[in-house]
Amino acid sequence: MTMTPIDPAALDPAVWTATCLAQVERAVAELRRGGVVALLEGDQAALVLAAETVEQPALAALQTASAAGKKGEVRLVLTAERAQTLRKRGLALPANLPANLPADGYRLLSVAGNLAAEAVRQLADPTVAAFDAKALGVAAANDVAPAFCRGAIELVKAARLLPAAILVLVPRAGLDHWVDIAFRLEARDLTHWRRNAAANLRRVSSARVPLEGAEEAEIIAFRPHDGGKEHLAIIIGKLDTAKPVLTRLHSECFTGDLLGSLRCDCGEQLRGAIAAIANSAPDGTGNGVLLYLAQEGRGIGLVNKLRAYRLQDAGADTLDANLQLGFGADERLYQPAAEMLRQLGVGAVRLLTNNPEKVTGLAQCGINVTERVPHVFPSNDHNERYLSTKAIRFGHMF
Repeated sequence: MTMTPIDPAALDPAVWTATCLAQVERAVAELRRGGVVALLEGDQAALVLAAETVEQPALAALQTASAAGKKGEVRLVLTAERAQTLRKRGLALPANLPANLPADGYRLLSVAGNLAAEAVRQLADPTVAAFDAKALGVAAANDVAPAFCRGAIELVKAARLLPAAILVLVPRAGLDHWVDIAFRLEARDLTHWRRNAAANLRRVSSARVPLEGAEEAEIIAFRPHDGGKEHLAIIIGKLDTAKPVLTRLHSECFTGDLLGSLRCDCGEQLRGAIAAIANSAPDGTGNGVLLYLAQEGRGIGLVNKLRAYRLQDAGADTLDANLQLGFGADERLYQPAAEMLRQLGVGAVRLLTNNPEKVTGLAQCGINVTERVPHVFPSNDHNERYLSTKAIRFGHMF
């Protein structure tokens, strides 16, 4: 997997105002509840409806808006990964889609003006009942500005929904009839918003919390500027930042960390990392930090991770399940971890990981990784294939 270099200019806090962040968050909430939002560019606007939450009344309203805008067209934007899966299922898309699709790529489809909400959900969700893709009358299109397509995908991903959306172009001047001003935002504002929100964290609370196997522990909560879910830093012992700090980046895993799921090794990695950091000091108090990051399921969210599990039960491996859902192999960002370390005064780390992408990701965000410390646990009958996929397809080093 190729990491995209970080553009420092894209992370300038001055680029983002409280107003921009509030607009994005309102739009995300509206999409999650099945509402319509508007993206703006020049004298045009695109009405956006998340494919996963679409219901017939909202879809009918967009179909009416399409006719009123004298476009007469309804479009569906998908990630390139999801479009590739649909083509394999018989959808009439160009045969020259590349095998290795970019994580931020998309495909635009024209759909029938009377397409039902259920059909839209079928196109977006690979876990629904099988359907005849050819019978839906869907074809490739290229008549919507890239800013609208990318912006729509960015919004539904931010809403932790499947990455697919209905688009209808209307004149900006006539937008009052369709979308309240609170749910409109400039398409260009979405270009770097996720990275900016991830990189701009503030410390909001902390407390001493003795842990099993690490009694000298403190938990510090960091909240992103967009008001999203907090990331946590678990400090074990007293940090000595004069030398590289033993550090673990752990993405939250509700099923593994809390329920003890045997499908993954996350719970063992979490508790093992706490023990390893505690035992890193001669007196057993530790000298290190575990960053507990709100990026469930490699960044696709818990609901989509459960969908991925269903696809894995049907034969897909971990990576292919993500691609079938329309996500990249790994949607996580490393800006939050890097910013938390900087605020803790940590500039160099010994990284407790089997994943070389974590080493690369932190380094690209300005943290010096002086050593990769292996973090390996035995497999079981339920996660053996998962760990094998990690090694073979993700390049993890066991």
